[in-house]
Amino acid sequence: MKYDPSDIEPRWQAFWDEQQTFTVKEDHEKPKYYILDMFPYPSAAGLHVGHPLGYFASDIVARYKRMQGFNVLHPMGWDAFGLPAEQYAIQTGAHPAKTTAENIKNFKKQIKRLGFSYDWSREINTTDKEYYKWTQWLFIQLYKKGLAYEAEVPVNWCPELGTVLANEEVINGKSERGGHPVFRMPMLQWMLRITDYAESLLEGLDNLEWPEHIKELQRNWIGRSEGADVDFPVISSDEVITVFTTRPDTLFGATYMVLAPEH
Repeated sequence: MKYDPSDIEPRWQAFWDEQQTFTVKEDHEKPKYYILDMFPYPSAAGLHVGHPLGYFASDIVARYKRMQGFNVLHPMGWDAFGLPAEQYAIQTGAHPAKTTAENIKNFKKQIKRLGFSYDWSREINTTDKEYYKWTQWLFIQLYKKGLAYEAEVPVNWCPELGTVLANEEVINGKSERGGHPVFRMPMLQWMLRITDYAESLLEGLDNLEWPEHIKELQRNWIGRSEGADVDFPVISSDEVITVFTTRPDTLFGATYMVLAPEH
């Protein structure tokens, strides 16, 4: 029998939709398994090859776990706010609300045609008021608890894009998107006291059934270090320069010290 994808695949995809094959229902008799892909930015007219590259792998795991008897939650959504959506709207000359809605529609169509086993009843769009009202609520709770605060900190400022960029978005002093100049400057920012929870976050990693190298990446990201603050007196001054080190026993070999320009 000749395999005709233009006939067979749409037929089965329609069947999955009609029967809600991948819609997850509560089932306390089955063990749970949660598989979450990174939500794509709907900041282009359609998917690029990097999107399905990761989705194929996670979908294989989702189907495998269902066959093993797990109640698998495998949702999909759209990380639709922010710089990528704004830049696409600027390039096309259309309002971001319009381009984002159009892109999401096409992204979803393409993803469905690829046959992934997502539970579309749990689809999330970060520009949906019913979604972001809860991120606003969560921030308010953090603020009330004293965990959100304002501080002037050095940031990567891109005048052309009109926004602050993460370190990962800056390559050789220029923005990843557009190649615009980026400048390091102090700016008032909202901060979260994540370090207050460093110890509990580290302890929680021991209970996760993750590969050890992934847990090690998380430990490095949390960044808790044990060491000492060492004061270096400045010659002909009452000032001192405080330096943190995890190896104070090696300080006898120190020959010089480098300070950042913004220090």
